[in-house]
Amino acid sequence: MPVLAAAGGSHPALEDARWRRAAPLPIARTEVAAANVAGRIAVAGGFLVDGSSSSRVDSFDPAANRWRSLPSLPIAVNHASAAAYRGRLYVVGGYTSERRPLRAAYVLERGRWRALPPPPEARAAAGAAVVAGRLYVVGGVTGAGLAQRALVLDLVRTRWSTLPGPRPREHLAVTTLGGRIYALGGRLAGLDTNVRTVESLLPRERRWRELPPLPEARGGTGAAVFDGHVVSIGGEGPAGSIGSVYAYAPRTRRWQRLADLPTPRHGLAVATARGRIYAIGGGPRPGLFVSRANEFLPVG
Repeated sequence: MPVLAAAGGSHPALEDARWRRAAPLPIARTEVAAANVAGRIAVAGGFLVDGSSSSRVDSFDPAANRWRSLPSLPIAVNHASAAAYRGRLYVVGGYTSERRPLRAAYVLERGRWRALPPPPEARAAAGAAVVAGRLYVVGGVTGAGLAQRALVLDLVRTRWSTLPGPRPREHLAVTTLGGRIYALGGRLAGLDTNVRTVESLLPRERRWRELPPLPEARGGTGAAVFDGHVVSIGGEGPAGSIGSVYAYAPRTRRWQRLADLPTPRHGLAVATARGRIYAIGGGPRPGLFVSRANEFLPVG
């Protein structure tokens, strides 16, 4: 095990937190997309227990510990990317039921889904984040292999452009902190190709910077942020679904081990809301397995 944060360099709220259980996801699924939309966590699409793709969208209210259904996506997808901006939920790409990367994007506003202009290329098994009014879709798979560039949607003008991508990989986690986009882990193909790679991008620089790697390689992973830290959660590897959780402090460039997930999972929804980091759904074993698990780390 690599050396993590030294004594005195850890975050007490993170170090002492222990996972708890919340109201389970209404329908078990994995390879979902998720985002915090105005304080509620939206979970979209994914695989169902029978291997079919879902168009279902559910919203979790952490204050009430309650789920409600949102309008279904216009198409059933798995491995899509999601992000939120000004109370709107954006979902980009994913695999269709024919296992083809999808070249499409949608926004949920005023209770209805609206199709956006199609991205420059199809994209699945990527990650998404919003910085300064632009939606960035990072990593993943195109119709021709691993993605070489990041897709950028100007959310005001509704126009797409591209930027250089990080090291090509799929099933990575993407989040944003302090105006930077972080790309964590992922894999090149099968479970035995997981990587520890972590990179960040300040969009105006148009260049990804390599950061200290994850303590463990992981693909099918999720990430969120809390109080100046990037938190890496779960994944899958040859030995099974991953339960380890780590927090990265950009200020010190150190990783800190947190409490393990009670239910190790991959393809899960990870989001921060109301001072808690949530891990929802996902596969408790590698391959097509689903879960309703909803566990949170109270850190605020």
